[in-house]
Amino acid sequence: MDTIAECATTRRCWPSDSLTRVPYWVYQDEANFEDEQQRIFEGPAWNFVCLEADIPNRGDYRTTHVGAMPVIVVRDADGTINAFENRCAHRGALIAFDDGGNVQNTFRCVYHAWSYDLAGNLKGIAFEHGIHGAGGMQRDIRPEGHGPRKLRTTTLYGLVFATLSAETPPIEEYLGADVLGRIRRVLKGPLRIMGRFTQSLPNNWKLYVENVKDTYHASLLHLFFGTFRITRLTQGGGVLVSSDGGHHASYTIDRADDRQSTAYREQQIRSERSDYRLADPGLLDAVDEFGDDIRLQILSVFPGFILQQIQNCLAVRQVLPRGIDRTDLHWTYFGFADDTPEMNRRRLRQQNLVGPAGYVSMEDGCVGGFVQRGIAAAGEQVSVVEMGGEGADSQATRATETSVRGFWKAYRRCMGY
Repeated sequence: MDTIAECATTRRCWPSDSLTRVPYWVYQDEANFEDEQQRIFEGPAWNFVCLEADIPNRGDYRTTHVGAMPVIVVRDADGTINAFENRCAHRGALIAFDDGGNVQNTFRCVYHAWSYDLAGNLKGIAFEHGIHGAGGMQRDIRPEGHGPRKLRTTTLYGLVFATLSAETPPIEEYLGADVLGRIRRVLKGPLRIMGRFTQSLPNNWKLYVENVKDTYHASLLHLFFGTFRITRLTQGGGVLVSSDGGHHASYTIDRADDRQSTAYREQQIRSERSDYRLADPGLLDAVDEFGDDIRLQILSVFPGFILQQIQNCLAVRQVLPRGIDRTDLHWTYFGFADDTPEMNRRRLRQQNLVGPAGYVSMEDGCVGGFVQRGIAAAGEQVSVVEMGGEGADSQATRATETSVRGFWKAYRRCMGY
């Protein structure tokens, strides 16, 4: 049995055999969860916060989170995008409550009416000088010395990322050329938002990120994928992993010879049912809009961003930790500004594939909870992540866990394990 060796330090230890063993306490330990906020989400990482299409005009804003930190992202008068902590400098209340909106020039805290400009600077204190010469703030108060923390922002093909760290490298360097090219492949023009929702997951945030990077499970867990041959391990494709391990892109290319493959049936895997039919086969009426025969691409950016292309269903997902065993998953479906009415209808139909009740991905909403419950008494045990070898290199197969190991490579570097 694989177990974790005793460690003399007060901080919990990682197994000595590196990326192929992941200790289960990493999904359960409160101190580790708090440490992640500082070392990862508030550290030198680019965190996805919204789409540029979310905030097209002056004063348009979205509220979101960077790890546990509530954040406001807003379009300034000159077109720049600012991000700052959604916390009033006075008593700590949220400055903005709604998911988004427009404030033109000023945010005003509902608690005591302190006001902030579109860059997050404190600009006004209600009754700062008191009433009739009595009360009020001290005369030497300097508003510029008070305010929420500000984040650096960057944009990339319509995506907006933010970081608290001055050490975070430029986004192009952070991603690397290969992953950057895979983002550019999908985000080929101005975006049009089609819908959004938030899904609550009963598990640690890292279990969902692992699931996204785990190409091995996709056609085994998801009955719809295997049965209707959207993605199967017997098809063409592979996994691209960035040199630092943190980012990945997996892809599937349809192969004619897979249509006669009996590999799944021979292994009696539940994810292929020859007796299932679609009442409306038009659901899977897909076109090759990117001109490369890739029918599915799932891409992740460390720590918690996902860009999805499943046939013509396009979406971004944002993974937000809410506790050691709770995660919010924010989905935003999109198309392109120049989509034809026919393409728009196609995307709308195919959006039924993914989400909490999606034909494909409803299982992902519960399987992380199965793991969280399964490891409840196994904190000192480890998982086995050996499919496809021991490293975290790109591979020309999806029967591998190389990008999962890549995540742990990046995670351990950030956390100092």
